[in-house]
Amino acid sequence: MAEKEIGEVSDFFAQVNAAAIKLSAPLKVGDKIKVKGGENEFEQVVESMQIDRKPIKEAKKGDEVGILLKEKARKGYKIFKI
Repeated sequence: MAEKEIGEVSDFFAQVNAAAIKLSAPLKVGDKIKVKGGENEFEQVVESMQIDRKPIKEAKKGDEVGILLKEKARKGYKIFKI
């Protein structure tokens, strides 16, 4: 399946390795994503998501979600569903 851009990192919290992601397409727990920015690129499965510090299973276009990342990211990094 071709990768599809689904959002962008709007903030990153290094102390907990979590990113706030503004979604331009739906995303669910269990989806595989790719994070791309600068020289960095990595893939991972979304294991959990939050909106306003409340756990959720899925989010829709326009939502801003918090996701734990396995590597560091920066504001402006693009998120793709793969």
